[in-house]
Amino acid sequence: MPTKPAAKAPADERIEVTLEDLPGVGGTTADKLREAGFTDLMELAVASPGAVAEAADIGLAIAQKIIGEARRRADVGGFESGTMLLERRKKLGRISTNTKSLDELLGGGVETQAITEFAGEFGTGKTQLAHQLAVDVQLPAEQGGLQGEVVYIDTESTFRPERIVDMAKAVGLVPEEALGRIHVARAFNSNHQMLLVAKAQELAREKPVRLLVVDSLTAHFRSEYVGRAELAPRQQLLNKHLHELLRFADTYNAAVVVTNQVSARPDILFGDPTRPIGGNIVAHAATYRLYLRKSKPPRRIARLIDSPNLPEGEAVYSLTTEGVRD
Repeated sequence: MPTKPAAKAPADERIEVTLEDLPGVGGTTADKLREAGFTDLMELAVASPGAVAEAADIGLAIAQKIIGEARRRADVGGFESGTMLLERRKKLGRISTNTKSLDELLGGGVETQAITEFAGEFGTGKTQLAHQLAVDVQLPAEQGGLQGEVVYIDTESTFRPERIVDMAKAVGLVPEEALGRIHVARAFNSNHQMLLVAKAQELAREKPVRLLVVDSLTAHFRSEYVGRAELAPRQQLLNKHLHELLRFADTYNAAVVVTNQVSARPDILFGDPTRPIGGNIVAHAATYRLYLRKSKPPRRIARLIDSPNLPEGEAVYSLTTEGVRD
């Protein structure tokens, strides 16, 4: 009489699989992978064979086998029904912007597992929105937050702890505690900026990071890669950077917010001659894109120009001493 197959153990009773358990991964290879940022099966499963081969100093064929086994054990790469996907999306977190109009424009706030881009001229409130979200993410869910911490990559030296103090007081947080949950790093060039995303992953393994801010995304790339001849390498690096940000959002169920500069188009005679930097690379990588513009002070206008599921629209908000408000 055939025996019945053993029932699978519940998820919380299964033995955790480490990198050393994968075939072809010894202690030395596992240490090299961890140093390169591949600390668990999920991070290894979604990596490219080239990146794994370079990190562990192994052949491409061996790297492909290791990734294949990691995908099998982590149950990555299978299909799921639209119903299952809808239920999973209901568990995504959202961070309030402290303005009803902006939250409605974004379908309830800034979404986790997505990149939200705020683009606009100087003085339109890009950095103010980034500061506000860095405070609001610390609030409990019933107040529009995720009770999480923040990684803030500052490329233009615009982060102001004094502004965080004002905003924290306005929403009922202790300013010193709010500042302690925001981890700020100054990026000095584009390579350093990309390296800081890897450092953010290390921090997210130790702390509940639910928001990563890059303010601004394109400033260093724009200044270092000048001229048409440098456009291709700039866009390639920018594309890699954006995909690392998206991987961070997916891995840690975090929201990624990037601010972006604009440039003027001399061939536009009527209407707004400015457009966000980064071209199609940024346009395709960003999940939600908002274009900000000035109105009568202190009001600003945000226009949703791209979203996978929300209609285009506009919202009016104000920049006050307490932060971003309706």
